Amino acid sequence: MGTFVVYALRVVIGLLLAGSVFVQAVMVPLLRVDLDEAGGDLSAVQIPVVVIVILGFVAAQVVLVCVWRLLTMVRRGTVFSHGTFRYVDIIIGAVVAAAALIFALAVTLAQGEAVAPGVVLLICGLSVTAAGVALLVFVMRSLLVQAVAREVEAHDLRAELDEVI
Repeated sequence: MGTFVVYALRVVIGLLLAGSVFVQAVMVPLLRVDLDEAGGDLSAVQIPVVVIVILGFVAAQVVLVCVWRLLTMVRRGTVFSHGTFRYVDIIIGAVVAAAALIFALAVTLAQGEAVAPGVVLLICGLSVTAAGVALLVFVMRSLLVQAVAREVEAHDLRAELDEVI
């Protein structure tokens, strides 16, 4: 991967991290105020909704930090090593947690009549989509396992060839 691509991805990740911190610090408290002013069923679920949203942003930030670390490994040429699995496993866990949080949001909003059933169904669909992303990353992890095994095998064969020569 080219140096330009790595730096461009780092800029994007940095912007996303800064934006998510801004949303957590400024927009989420405003969401709580809006839910409180809405009254009725929404004001009853304002605390769970705010907690779920904050935890969702934390899960996204964890993914961004792990991708940053993987980009560092790509730049150093060490991405096909056993150290990569730690970050990929954390990404999978964070995406699964996000899928569970999205589903919890749907369940929370389904109580009462403040949110239309179609909106709750769309949120459930988003939860299934996040779970699908977690499964996709898991499949990519299995491909990484094969690539690391090939890299280790190639290293061993090079060492044997060096001994013969």
